Amino acid sequence: HGYCICASRPFPERSESHLIFVGLQKIKEDVPSKNKKSQFVSISKNYRSVIRACMEELQQNAVSTQEGSLASQYGDQVSILLAIELIWNLCEVLFIDAAPAGSLLLHLLDWVRLHKSDVDARAREVLQSDSPAHHQSYWDVVISLVLQGRVDEARQVLSKQASLRAESSSVFKRMDVLLHTMPIFNPTGTQTLTEFDVKWRHWHEECDRCLQDNTFASNRHLETICKILVGDEDTILEQKELLSTWYHFLVTRLLFTHPTIKPPDLHYYAQSSMSMFLGLRASPEPLDIILLSAFEFDLHQVIKDCSIALNNWWFVAHLTDLLDHCKLLQSHNLHFGSNLREFLVLEYASGLFTHHSLWQLAVDYFDHCPEFGRVYLELQIERVPLDTERKAIKVLRICEDRQMSEQGSICKIMAKRALRNNRLGSALSWSIRAKDAAFATLISERFLQDYCNKGSFTDLDLLDNLGPAMLLSDRLTFLGKYREFHRLYGENRFSEAAKLLLSLMTAKIAPRSLWMTLLTDALPLLEQKEVKTQTTHALQSHFTLVKKFDEDIESTKTELLRLALARNLAMAIVKEGTIET
Repeated sequence: HGYCICASRPFPERSESHLIFVGLQKIKEDVPSKNKKSQFVSISKNYRSVIRACMEELQQNAVSTQEGSLASQYGDQVSILLAIELIWNLCEVLFIDAAPAGSLLLHLLDWVRLHKSDVDARAREVLQSDSPAHHQSYWDVVISLVLQGRVDEARQVLSKQASLRAESSSVFKRMDVLLHTMPIFNPTGTQTLTEFDVKWRHWHEECDRCLQDNTFASNRHLETICKILVGDEDTILEQKELLSTWYHFLVTRLLFTHPTIKPPDLHYYAQSSMSMFLGLRASPEPLDIILLSAFEFDLHQVIKDCSIALNNWWFVAHLTDLLDHCKLLQSHNLHFGSNLREFLVLEYASGLFTHHSLWQLAVDYFDHCPEFGRVYLELQIERVPLDTERKAIKVLRICEDRQMSEQGSICKIMAKRALRNNRLGSALSWSIRAKDAAFATLISERFLQDYCNKGSFTDLDLLDNLGPAMLLSDRLTFLGKYREFHRLYGENRFSEAAKLLLSLMTAKIAPRSLWMTLLTDALPLLEQKEVKTQTTHALQSHFTLVKKFDEDIESTKTELLRLALARNLAMAIVKEGTIET
């Protein structure tokens, strides 16, 4: 069969299976297992629908592609998914649904029908032809339907032949009666399994009597069908090409010899059916071994062999997680401390983390691994390439939600990268997130240098909304307050602006390189009548201080400032004196 899938190829529907996984983890532990069974079966069917959707997508890709090698690759992947769905479906029947005697065979028949769907296509081809009874595949279709227990459909196809052969209509009618009266167990009905068994044995004896009486000797095809109905194993084995697999042979054999099979007896029939079907020459394929282990109810062997043969962590991780929720794997702990379920989920999630767009899904898988999930997440999160700010914010949120220490280093990396690219607003934002006072100071200096060079601030939204974050460093506090001064001035709130400017000077947090700039900013304010004398006095004293410490200031600028301050101080004194008298 060549059952090996490229492990790196992601499932197209991994996001859907992730939602199913997360929903499964939310099923409460305290709910009785009996009440959960229907939920678990429903979840299992949802997972299988994801596999089927993936198969359909791959089949469409195989048809639409122009490259032969690519189409072949898609075909190989479809065959792997078919094997995965086949195994999952059988595990659902045997372990999750755990169907009892009677119902068990009905589920196995559905399982075989689902995975041997070529019968339907051939039946359509025959029935839609001009003369169905003369079609070369006519009898193959009838016998295939009987082998799958689809007796009503077999009767419908047989009626095409009966209407053409008036002379032998009686034997066709006899076969129609046998097929029509074949007992099928109804799990929802009132009939007990014992009553069904008695009824089935009577019907079986009737089929055997027809055979002994040579009722169908005139038509070899009808005789073959009758031999199948009595469960003649040699006759059933002769239909190898129509059955195509040993497990189809197994289910057909049970249908016509032991329809009330109990789960514990399955392994004997499975082993003998595989041996009979494959013969002495053919050796079993990996898929055969896996299915046989399932029929032997050896779950751990199924999971182990699937991990090796299929090379697909998605499958074993999700199936094992579901089986673990069904309390079917409790006894199995691995030698390094983690249980089987957690080990497989961790392996799957680690692989998912390397994918450029699906890495976020892995976080939920790690979150639901109580033993080692946190450790794995911390190791993996360090390796996520922070290509964009959006991605970095996502990583940061994951760290913050889980109180992980990595958040500081992420912010520092992003702050330095933004600064290298001269994106000051982003750099400042990341340094605030990192609570890195030294780096916030450095970036604040760059903002102020830019202001001195250009005469205006950038990233106003950020600077206007710093809030308590501006207290991270003195320089950042100054930057935030200095921007606030400019905003007040722009809103014609001159008195408040003057007081804020004065407080920036007296608080001694302004860099010396900006002292003259601050005084220059003050000049237009002094012309405003709202500005009080004491403010002007204070500015005069600061001017003296600036001149004392910075003698290199241009003499023209110094003189202009001195004159402006003196003139405004005199005006303020005159004005206040007039008001007092």
